[in-house]
Amino acid sequence: MTNESPNQTNSACCGPDCCSEPTSNTSATAVHDKVREGYAEIARSGQWSGVTAEPQSDGCCAPSGESGGGCCGPTTLTAADVARAVGYAESDLTVLPGGANMGLSCGNPNALAALKEGETVIDLGSGGGFDCFIAGPKVGAAGTVIGVDMTPEMLSKARTNIAKYQQRSGLSNVEFRLGEIENIPVPDASADVVISNCVINLSPDKDRVWREIARVLRPGGRAAISDLALLKPLPESIASDVEALVGCVAGAQLVDEVRASVAQSGLTDLNMTAKPQYIEAMTNAEDPLYQKIAAALPEGESMSDYVVSLDIEAKKA
Repeated sequence: MTNESPNQTNSACCGPDCCSEPTSNTSATAVHDKVREGYAEIARSGQWSGVTAEPQSDGCCAPSGESGGGCCGPTTLTAADVARAVGYAESDLTVLPGGANMGLSCGNPNALAALKEGETVIDLGSGGGFDCFIAGPKVGAAGTVIGVDMTPEMLSKARTNIAKYQQRSGLSNVEFRLGEIENIPVPDASADVVISNCVINLSPDKDRVWREIARVLRPGGRAAISDLALLKPLPESIASDVEALVGCVAGAQLVDEVRASVAQSGLTDLNMTAKPQYIEAMTNAEDPLYQKIAAALPEGESMSDYVVSLDIEAKKA
């Protein structure tokens, strides 16, 4: 059963001459390299596109409401603005270590997962640790949160934040591991919950990611994923754009392809809920990437005609 069902289509994403998924090791490696390079720069600057990071102790970024300038670029909306738009509570944001939230969310997988005390949680594409540090207090001292990221700069940023998290929460239950989400560095059947926030769309092999999620989940475990998906194929000029890839748009699957990827993994009880708030927030804030993409769309069409944020829930039997 799908709530608030996104538009469905039976057509493939693109033909072989357009934007089909990379099939060779070389093309998959090239996608990983582009994504890793883009997110390394985000880790260094503290922001993506027009999203301004929250104020840092080192004074890199200007406070909310002021022009960022320098490393931050023009201010359009803050990382906290993005988080609020996709459903994070103010209480979650106020306890985060500085710099953990870089405005990279397109949903709230923590709320979707309904985490419980003592659970083991894997966060795919953990970045600066945003969702990990929110999940930690929810699973408590008996629980464990493991963040996985393939970008060393992001991993370094997240690990630097652990001490502040421990000081604020009194917990030592969060860790971070270097790895690709197509090869999750944890044993079989070791997690109660797998979460991810706007990351699976970046993978060149999404079917494999879902199989890995199924592998690491214990029987009865669940996946709670927030991601972007397509309502219809993007124009080729956008589908081949590197900035749009790093910005989680060009690599997104059609909604029906997401459904097929989950099904082939063996996970069951799939539920997908459309969450238009993210696209609306980025469009209304005149995010530079979204403005660039909108300018390339056919006349009379908008981002919301093509892209949707999805909450994706599935279980392992």
